[in-house]
Amino acid sequence: MGKATGFIDYKRLDNYTMPPKERIKSYGKLHAPLPEDERALQAARCMDCGVPFCQSGFDVMGKTYGCPLHNLIPEWNDNLYHGNWDTALSRLLKTNNFPEFTGRVCPALCENACTCGIDSEPVAIRENELSIIEKGFQNGKIAPGAPAAKSGKKVAVIGSGPSGLAAADQLNRRGHAVTVLEKDSRAGGLMMYGIPEMKLPKDIIDRRISLMEAQGVVFQTSCEVGSDISAQELSDNYDCVILCCGASKHREMTIAGDCSVGVSYATDYLKTSFCEGKNIALANGKDVVIVGAGDTATDCVATAIRQGCKSVTQLVRKSKAGYETIDSLFPTCRKPQYKTDYGHQEAIAAFGKDPRIHEVQVVSLTSDEDGNLTGVEITGGNVLPAGLLILATGFSGCDDKLLNSFGAEPDSCGNAKTQENGYSLGGKLFAAGDMRRGQSLVVWAIDEGRHVAYEADKYLMGYSNL
Repeated sequence: MGKATGFIDYKRLDNYTMPPKERIKSYGKLHAPLPEDERALQAARCMDCGVPFCQSGFDVMGKTYGCPLHNLIPEWNDNLYHGNWDTALSRLLKTNNFPEFTGRVCPALCENACTCGIDSEPVAIRENELSIIEKGFQNGKIAPGAPAAKSGKKVAVIGSGPSGLAAADQLNRRGHAVTVLEKDSRAGGLMMYGIPEMKLPKDIIDRRISLMEAQGVVFQTSCEVGSDISAQELSDNYDCVILCCGASKHREMTIAGDCSVGVSYATDYLKTSFCEGKNIALANGKDVVIVGAGDTATDCVATAIRQGCKSVTQLVRKSKAGYETIDSLFPTCRKPQYKTDYGHQEAIAAFGKDPRIHEVQVVSLTSDEDGNLTGVEITGGNVLPAGLLILATGFSGCDDKLLNSFGAEPDSCGNAKTQENGYSLGGKLFAAGDMRRGQSLVVWAIDEGRHVAYEADKYLMGYSNL
């Protein structure tokens, strides 16, 4: 522990955030890093607890507390405080393949479990993590490296989201020849197409893809299984096939009213908006209504504002009172609190009010004679003017057709049905990520990729040292 009284001596200080009225003018990044001396003091706040809940990642009655990757948080905080950046980087990369992703988009389950947060503010763990990995890139410490030996085994990973990338990265380190197949024209999955540029710049994803290519991973983009290559071809030509195709089946809503134009699912809206690096203003001049309460809904709010929407309203089924601040089961860990996120801040700056309306649902839609959306009726009888309705309602499972093509099947939740709750679908076929566990976080997807890599490596070699 670098400074025994650090959590008393120093207050939490977050990265500088650009004012909402300024940042909505572009898709530029939202934050600027603290100077290194200030960042070191933030690391000094880490208490090096006897039981560091931040890194435990344990489950109690269906809830996870702390980091699912079991990041060695007190260790790299201590090294960061003492200026040992290289050692901090080494400890960080031991458990996390892609800290540059989680350091930007993870909701910081580690901070929710931080003991320092019981009576004060939790340690700024996520921003500390991001500073370590970015310092590593700046200093040339993140460089391609070849595995010690080649195994002679060939592995196909289908899907290039965080779980597929993590599995590919791990298996490539083991010496297997890894090919990643991606149906879209750019690798990255929903990180590339479903998270806005201002939260996760696409050059950050491209940087990691380029590094993996330099290390020997082969990426085949615009390659869809079932159209460009068959499941049988993959099974015949590879020693192991890993499905990391995400939870792509939208959770549908049954809404009265027939609108042929003006209704979109959130991921489709975001993908079209940021397709191939072109920012297409789908919401320009329109009254936008968004259904959903998660991070994706907030991303849609922020994107619509940048596109020049006339107004934006977010419909939330849950009441404000439903957001508890302290977990009565495990009081040292805080539940996600009701918060005004970055998109809500921007809506307040742009339109003078929080965009959220609570305890409402969509009843029906109205349209003009050409089928264009004109309004959204909500519970209570109010009709909101709307030229664009975005459904951020989540996903209900993976692609059945893809599973069937490999002779696999979905479970009762619509996810890939693996053997004994593991990662194997039988024989040389494995599944991981949202496709296996259901819609989840980037940090969970990376964890899934690391686990499936271990299981696949054990299948290929009879044991695994991953």
